[in-house]
This record gives sequence, C-alpha cells and structure tokens, in this order.
Amino acid sequence: MTDTPRWTINSGSRFEKLAGYSRAVIDGEFIFVSGTVGYDHRTGVIPDGAEAQTRQALATIEEALTQADATLADIVRIRVFLASRDDIMPVSHILGETFSDPKPANTTVIVTLAEDAMRVELEVTALRRR
Repeated sequence: MTDTPRWTINSGSRFEKLAGYSRAVIDGEFIFVSGTVGYDHRTGVIPDGAEAQTRQALATIEEALTQADATLADIVRIRVFLASRDDIMPVSHILGETFSDPKPANTTVIVTLAEDAMRVELEVTALRRR
C-alpha cells in the first residue's frame, strides 16, 4: 500500500469538462491515461487521416506523461481503437516506430468513435521506472 496521494492531469480538452474525466490519473507509480483522440485541444482542430491523428494523440499522451514525470517509454499497455480496418497498418507502423523494447502490450479493436472525423483513439497505462 502506498501513501502517495492520487492526483490528476487535465489537458484543457472540452471533452474532459463535458464528460467529467481527467486526461490522466496518477496513483503511486501508475499513470492511467484516458482514451485520447487526435484532437488538438490548443487549436480545436482534428487533423485528417488516421496517421496524423495518431501522431497528435501520442503528442497529447506524451504531454500528460511528462507532467506525471514519465515518458512514452514507461507505457506498459496501449489500447488502440480504430474507426476502420483500413487504418490498422498505418497506425501500427507509427506505433512500431514509437515504441522500443520492452514494447507495451497492445489491444486493437475496430469501433465507432464519438465523432465521424475521429479515426483513432489511444488509451495507455504507464508505470514510472525509477
């Protein structure tokens, strides 16, 4: 049992306020990052295409992890939600370029996302390495 308090990170996304969630929850050494789409909360734009959206989602996740004193290398699990099977290979290539050994566990599923423009959503769990 840890005596480290649980705390949260918010990115300023309108979706966080709307749906009442945090971008990330930090509990001890674990960091749970909510499902993150390719929406750029600073510009209010979601780029076209799964590749650009994947890169933007990873940037948002990386920003949250940095605030939690972690990096993309600390990710131990990733869940990938895609709007189309056609996006599996392009998104997989980006993830393959992003992660190195030890690579995170991965689950990829095809789903209907919240908005038609959304092609990909990523959810990760990280474990800070000390």
